[in-house]
Amino acid sequence: GVVAVPLPTDDTLIPDPEAARALITPRTKAISIVTPNNPAGVEYPAETLSALFELCREAGIRLIVDETYRDFATHTGAPHDLLTRPDWADTLIQLYSFSKAYRLTGHRVGAVIGDAELLHQIEKFQDTVAICAPSLGQKAALHGLQTLAQWKAEQRDEILARRAALAEAFAPLEAKGWRLKGLGAYFAYVEHPFAMGAADLAPLLVREAGVLILPATMFTPPEDPSGDRHFRIAFANAGAESLRALCTRLAALDLPPLQPL
Repeated sequence: GVVAVPLPTDDTLIPDPEAARALITPRTKAISIVTPNNPAGVEYPAETLSALFELCREAGIRLIVDETYRDFATHTGAPHDLLTRPDWADTLIQLYSFSKAYRLTGHRVGAVIGDAELLHQIEKFQDTVAICAPSLGQKAALHGLQTLAQWKAEQRDEILARRAALAEAFAPLEAKGWRLKGLGAYFAYVEHPFAMGAADLAPLLVREAGVLILPATMFTPPEDPSGDRHFRIAFANAGAESLRALCTRLAALDLPPLQPL
């Protein structure tokens, strides 16, 4: 019986708390956000998180903040102060994944921070689904927490270097009408200039350019036409040279452009 209600953004790809307020009804239970964002890569400002927190507290609902990619954000220090607020547990649920921080993808090891009674209810649900994460993944996460702080910092530096390399290499694409709308953590979110939709373009890019990137239709609601105008580029495993090659190949595409209205 759960229904997800999309919260659209403008070109900044950052949620508007007032737009969220307008969507709240008596049935609303929570607002769920991801920062740094997947698929857009955008880091939400602390002011946005604060406004959403206050909105949820005022409405008596939960704010779910998924911070899976927080270790690879551009800023240093805490991304927000929500966990220092009085009675934060009445409103905030924070999600985290060890899978990205310690390269444990597939082990499904994460963390939830929230109200103790709420965590008890989550455990009851989890017991009917997975009972317990495999012990190997839990031991690996513990090893990471205890011994891999320096290694994780080096991985963050490498991701930030790849982010900078993609930003630098994007100029030829920008000249061809592409727009870099989001860039951060693992992902870039780009708008393409072609008449063809992204869902149809994606397999063509594999054949014609040797590029595999995901159409944003995989992330947007079916009724949202913006999905066909955008792609998500995952760059965390691509070196600077590969990212330059990516931009060169995409810039060389010769396809009919989108006609202005």
